[in-house]
Amino acid sequence: MAPVKISHVVSFSSQDPKYPVANLLNPDSQRGPWLSCPRDKSGQLKVELQLERAVPIGYIDVGNCGCAFLQIDVGRSSWSLDRPFVTLLPATMLMSLADSKQGKNRSGVRMFKDGEEGRRGRGEGGSEKEGRGMQGG
Repeated sequence: MAPVKISHVVSFSSQDPKYPVANLLNPDSQRGPWLSCPRDKSGQLKVELQLERAVPIGYIDVGNCGCAFLQIDVGRSSWSLDRPFVTLLPATMLMSLADSKQGKNRSGVRMFKDGEEGRRGRGEGGSEKEGRGMQGG
């Protein structure tokens, strides 16, 4: 299954002016990661991304830059606004508490494949919500 491009950012909780959320739209870019605003002390980043089309999701590769936990929820843009997103990947630890405190292993790529991590089965969505419950180190 070929990768599906992110069409656009629907909403986000915070961004560093030097590392804006728009960096998620072009993973090949040398512009850097998406980071929270230095003044944001919430410890969480949330983003809602619109995919270019509705597709079955068999795998997701996530590049990490100091995030301790990640949760991925999905939905369809055709759903009513009161319908909640469905959790595709339950809260998953990307960095241990010790690594987070010491600033070790802050970057890397995690690959999540259908049935191997989190929920079994396939998610299908026209929009993807990434980072609900995501906390940085």
